[in-house]
Amino acid sequence: MIIHKLQTAIDLLSEGKLVAIPTETVYGLAANGFNGQAVAGIFQAKNRPQFNPLILHSNSMERFQEWEISIPKQALDLAAKFSPGPLTLVVPKSNLIPDIVTAGQNSVAIRVPNHPLTLELLSKLAFPLAAPSANKSGTISPTKAQDVQAQFGEEIGAILDGGPCHIGLESTIISFTGNTPKLLRLGGLSLEEIEDSLGMKLDQTKLINNENPEAPGMLSRHYAPQTPLYIDDAIAHLPEAEFSEMAFIGFKEPHGQIPTINQILLSDGGSYAEAAQNLFTALRKADNMQLKVIIAQLLPEENLGRAINDRLRRAAIKQN
Repeated sequence: MIIHKLQTAIDLLSEGKLVAIPTETVYGLAANGFNGQAVAGIFQAKNRPQFNPLILHSNSMERFQEWEISIPKQALDLAAKFSPGPLTLVVPKSNLIPDIVTAGQNSVAIRVPNHPLTLELLSKLAFPLAAPSANKSGTISPTKAQDVQAQFGEEIGAILDGGPCHIGLESTIISFTGNTPKLLRLGGLSLEEIEDSLGMKLDQTKLINNENPEAPGMLSRHYAPQTPLYIDDAIAHLPEAEFSEMAFIGFKEPHGQIPTINQILLSDGGSYAEAAQNLFTALRKADNMQLKVIIAQLLPEENLGRAINDRLRRAAIKQN
């Protein structure tokens, strides 16, 4: 059920129901972050492994501090520059937070989303919202209310329609639980911006962890369409598919051999921001073509290109 009234969402969340909410990154499947039973419903609806922790959302860092979450000064300084926005901080956990939210870890992921409707919603709630992406676990993340509806139908309480997400990639996650900040997930805030603000290079050794992830988005296989996706030359797949049976996702240059009708360019003008916004829609569109394979082209490893490439590699059957 797609809704537009904020009060309906407030009522459902207060009753322990699940509501999909819009953010600037992707739509999230939200529940009362202090209600362990409600949060368990997220894992059940998504078929999400319970060792994979969730992000808590509220309308300000001050609210998190009121809930006894200790935020290091370095993290607060970063949040002052980039929040509300596509930034998630992993910090020491408060005893108010159920273990199911953090997968039993002593840290918790928190963020302030930059969407006016959701910020208003969060300001009216007496609790934070636990909210991973509003999709079945491992599948393509949703950037429109209709994407969520197609995945869940009537399985969840409601979908609060806030229009299309203007960033289209999940938040960048930085951990502040050790001696130095660590990058746990590439996302909608570029690595260059964060490192410039912190005045240091980030430790990137924790980007993939299939056994005990510290934050969402660390599993090696994720964001996957049903159609096999490969990141390599289309010619390598001619034994299994003709060019006419291939879909192509590229940055700004078309493929010379795959039919134009089967091609999706993320940004004709070469904009990383536009490419990020279009990525999950492109994956969904290519999947819906119901061809034999999807061939994806990596972007330059800079700016948001890094995060886009990260999602493509995790969606791929074969990684290069």
